[in-house]
Amino acid sequence: MFTQRTLKFLSYIFICLIFITGYSAQAQQRTVTGKVTSKSDGVPIPGVNISVAGTSTGIVTDFDGMYSIEVSGSDAVLVFSYLGFLSQRETVGDRNEINVALEEDISALNEVVVVGYGTQKKSDITGAVSSVASEELTAFPVLSGEQALQGRAAGVAVQSNNGGEPGAPIKIRIRGGTSINASSDALVVVDGFVGASMPPPEDIASMEVLKDASATAIYGSRASNGVILVTTKRGQIGKVSIELNSSYSIQEVNNTLDLLDADEFADYRSSYSDDFTPGNANTDWQDVIYRQGSIASHQVSFSGGGESARYYVSGTFFDQKGAIINSDLERFSFLANIDLDVTDNFKVGLNTFGRRNSTNGVSTQAASGGAGSAGVVSSAYRFAPDLGIYDANDEFTINSLGDDIDNPFATATEKVNERVADLYRANFFAEYFLLENLSFKTTLGFSTYNALRGTFIPTTLISGAGVGGEATVENSRDTDIITENYLTYNEEIGKAEFKFLAGYSYQKSKGEDSFAGAREFVTNSVSYRNLGGGSTYLKPESSLTERELISLFGRINFDWDDRYLLTFTARRDGSSSFSKNNKYAFFPSGAIGWNMGNEAFLEDSELISAWKWRASYGVTGNPSIPAYGTLARFSEIYSVINDEITNAVAVTVLANDNLKWESSYQTDFGVDIALFKNRLNLTADYYKIQTKDLLFARPLPEYVGLANPYQIQNIGELENKGFEFTLFSRNFVGDNFKWNTRFNFATNKNKVVKLPNGDDIIIDSTPGHFLQDESQILREGEPVGSFYGYVYEGVIQEGDDIPEGFENEPGGELFADLNGDGQINSDDKTIIGDPNPDYTAGLNNEFLYKNFDMNLFFQASVGGDILNYTLLELASGDSNATTDVLNAYTPSNTNTNIPAAAVREKRVTSRYVYDGSYIRLKNLSVGYSLPNDIIERFGFQKVRFSLSGQNLLTFTDYPGVDPEVNYRNNNNERSNTNLGLDYGSYPNVKSYTLGVNLKF
Repeated sequence: MFTQRTLKFLSYIFICLIFITGYSAQAQQRTVTGKVTSKSDGVPIPGVNISVAGTSTGIVTDFDGMYSIEVSGSDAVLVFSYLGFLSQRETVGDRNEINVALEEDISALNEVVVVGYGTQKKSDITGAVSSVASEELTAFPVLSGEQALQGRAAGVAVQSNNGGEPGAPIKIRIRGGTSINASSDALVVVDGFVGASMPPPEDIASMEVLKDASATAIYGSRASNGVILVTTKRGQIGKVSIELNSSYSIQEVNNTLDLLDADEFADYRSSYSDDFTPGNANTDWQDVIYRQGSIASHQVSFSGGGESARYYVSGTFFDQKGAIINSDLERFSFLANIDLDVTDNFKVGLNTFGRRNSTNGVSTQAASGGAGSAGVVSSAYRFAPDLGIYDANDEFTINSLGDDIDNPFATATEKVNERVADLYRANFFAEYFLLENLSFKTTLGFSTYNALRGTFIPTTLISGAGVGGEATVENSRDTDIITENYLTYNEEIGKAEFKFLAGYSYQKSKGEDSFAGAREFVTNSVSYRNLGGGSTYLKPESSLTERELISLFGRINFDWDDRYLLTFTARRDGSSSFSKNNKYAFFPSGAIGWNMGNEAFLEDSELISAWKWRASYGVTGNPSIPAYGTLARFSEIYSVINDEITNAVAVTVLANDNLKWESSYQTDFGVDIALFKNRLNLTADYYKIQTKDLLFARPLPEYVGLANPYQIQNIGELENKGFEFTLFSRNFVGDNFKWNTRFNFATNKNKVVKLPNGDDIIIDSTPGHFLQDESQILREGEPVGSFYGYVYEGVIQEGDDIPEGFENEPGGELFADLNGDGQINSDDKTIIGDPNPDYTAGLNNEFLYKNFDMNLFFQASVGGDILNYTLLELASGDSNATTDVLNAYTPSNTNTNIPAAAVREKRVTSRYVYDGSYIRLKNLSVGYSLPNDIIERFGFQKVRFSLSGQNLLTFTDYPGVDPEVNYRNNNNERSNTNLGLDYGSYPNVKSYTLGVNLKF
C-alpha cells in the first residue's frame, strides 16, 4: 500500500503533468488564415467549405474569399471544397497563412448527379438526364418547385391547370403525353420517397429529370412519363448558418378581352332583336372582378453540424392574394433533414416535411355554364354591360339575355369555396457499410394527406335560391407507407469498374373519402359549418380504396477505362390494381456509352474537353387505373317496389381479367459534348416512344343492358418522337464581369398508331350549355387531342352558290362541303387543329458585374393550336360580344370575315381555332450584393437585394387573353386529350417583385 507521503508525491506529479499537458495543448492551438481563389482567373471564391479533417471544426470563406480557422497542431489537415471545383487538402505544418487556388472541375461531365437509388458521375451516365441547379429554381418567386422548373429543361412542359389561380395544380409532361386515359404526369421522387409532393424551391438543392428508359426503368411500372428526382438541402460541416429569403410581389392580369360597352352593346343587340330594352348602367365586368394581387413569401433556414451530426431546418410562409376578388392562398411549410454518423460504417438520417394549404377559391372553368352555373371569368365576359351589380330592389342582377346567370361580382363574393389541406411526410434511412465497397441501405417512409373542402351557395345566387341554400362538406385522407431495401456493391479490377444494385420495395396506399350536404337553410349566415341547420339532407357518400405495389429491382453499371460504358436495369412490379392474370410485369432496359473524348486521339485536343455518345432501349410502365379497375363495379340506384323506394345496385363497369399493364418502349440516342475547356457544353438527344396496350375506358353498346356501361381495356398504340438540345456556354469570364447562357430546345411529334378496328373515337369537351357532343377525335395517324369540327370558309355573300346547310342567307356562316354532296352536315366534320406545339424553347442569360447580377429568361412555344370556347360563345348572339362584331356583315359592310349579328348554335368550327405560338419574357431580375467590408460589421456573410418582373412581355398573335391555357384538364381521364382548350380560365398574371436575401 502507498504511504501518505507517496500519495502526495504522486498527486503532485499528476497535477504537474496536467499543467504541462494543458500548456502544451494551448501552445499548439493556433489560428490559420488565408484566401481562396480560382486557379483559372484568380478571382476570390466566397462560400468555400473549409474543415479540419477528423474534427467537427469548419467554416466558410467570406465574400472576398478570406477565412480564419483554429487548428490544434502542425499535423492538422485542412480540406477545401466547393461545388464546381476539385477538392484540395493542405497539411498545416508550421504555416500560419495558407492561400489556396482551387482548380475548376474542367468538364461538367465529371459532376456527380443523383440517379435512381444512388449517384453517378455525369461522365458515367448512359441515360438522358437533365439537371437543374438550385440557383435556377429560385431565380424568381414561385409557389412550388414544379413552377420553377418551367422552361428549364429540354422536353419538359410545365403548365398550370388554371392560369394564375392561387394554388392551382401544376401539370408536368416529359416528352409529351404517353397515354390516352391513364395519367401522363411525371413521377416525383423527393429524397427517395416515391410519389412525393415537391417542397418549396428554396429548400431544393438540385433537381434531376430522368427522361429515357435507361434512366427511368429502375422505377418500372410508374416510369413511362419520366421521373423527377428532387434532392433537398442538407447540413454541412461548420458553424451554424442562418439564411433568410423574403420577397413581396404585386400582380395584375396579363390581358383582358375587348368587350362591348353599354352603348355598343345596345346597338349590337338592337341590330337583330326587336324586343331589346337597354339598361341604364355601363359596367366593365372585367374591371369589377379583377384587382391588384400580391404575394408575400418568407423563408428562413438553419444549417450546420460536425463530423458526426449535420442538420438543415427550414420554415416557409407563402401568402397570395389572387388577381380575382375573394381568391387567395395561405401556405405554411417546414422541412428538416438530419444526418448522423453513428460509426464510421453506420449512418442514419431522417427527412421530414409538412405543409398546410388554406385556399379560398372562386368558380372558374365551369364545365357547364348554363342557368345558375357560370364561372366568375366566363360570366364577366358574357354578362350584359348595361346592368349594374344591384338592381332597383338592391338585389344582385341576373343576366338579361341567354341563360339566367348570376352577375360575376355576386358569384365571386357570395359563394363560399374553401379548402384546407395538410400534408406530412417522413422518411427514415439507415445505411451500413458491410465492407469497404459493399453497403446496405434501408428506408421507411410515411406520408399522409388530409383535405377538407367546404362549399356554401346562399339564396342570393340562382342555384341556391331554388333549394333554400346548399352546403356541402367533403373530406379526404390519403396515406402512403413505403419501405425500400437495397444493396450496393462497387468493385475495381484493373481498368474495369463494376457497380451492382439490387433491392426490394413495398408500398401501400390507402384513400378514404366522405361527403355530406344539406339544403333548405333558415339563414345564409351558417355557411357549411352547420349542416344540421338544413332541413333537407343530401345523400351522404363514403369510400375506401387500397392498393399495394411490391417490386424487385436491380442495376449493373460497367465502366472500362472511363471510355466504354454499359448499363443494364430491370424491375419487376406486382400491383393489386391488376387482375390475377397480369398482376406482375417485367421492365428491363439496356444502354451503352462511349467516352470518345477520353480516347488517345482526342486526349491532347485543345478544342474538345469531353465527348460522349449514348444509346439506350427499354420498357417502362403506367399503372394509372382505379384501384379496382379490373373488377366489376356497381352503382347505387333507387328502385320502386310496391310503391316504395328501395335501394338497389346496377352494374356500371364490366370486369376484365385479362387487363395488362400499359407499356412504353423507348429508344434514345444522345451525345454530350464539352468544348474549349468546358466553356461550351452541348447535349443532344433523339427519342422514340411507342406506348402499347393503352388503358382506355371503352364505352360499351347499350344492348349489354347496363346504364352508361364501360370496360377498361387495352385498346391501342401511341407514338411520341422528337429531338432535344441543351446548350450551356460561359460567354465571358473575367475578374469583374461574367456572362453565362443556357438554352434548350425540344420537338415532339405525337400520333395515334392503332385503335380498335381502326375506328375513330369521338370526344366531347365543350361546356355543357353548348349542347354539343363532338369536339375532339382520336384517329389513327393523327395527334392525340386533335380538334374536330366544321371548316369555316367565311361569310355568305349575295349571289354565292352555296351548299344547303345551317344558314343560306347573305351574312350567314359558310362551311366547307368536304364530301361534295351539296349539304352541310356531320359528314363534313374533319380535323381542324392540333394542340401539340411543334417545338418549345427556353433561353436564360446570367450576367455578373462586380456586386451586381442580372437574370434574363425567355420561354417560347411554337405551333400549338388553341380552340377558344370563350370567343365561340361571345359570337353566338346570346351574350355580350367582343368588339370584333363592330365589323360584322351588313348590306353596306360585305368585305368582312365576321358574319351578321344573330343568335347561333354554338358549333365547333375552325373559325375559333387559333395559332397559340408565343414568346414570353418569363423573368427579368436585377440584384445587388452589399460589399463585404460593410456586411462584416454586422456579422453577415451575404446581403443581397433584388428587383424582378415576371411575365412582363408576351409576343403572340393569339386573340384570346393568354396563350398558356388549360380547360377541363385536371384529372387523369382528360389530361391527355383536353389540350389547347380555352374557356373561362383564371387569367395568368404579371408580377413585380422586391426581394432580400440575408445570410449569417
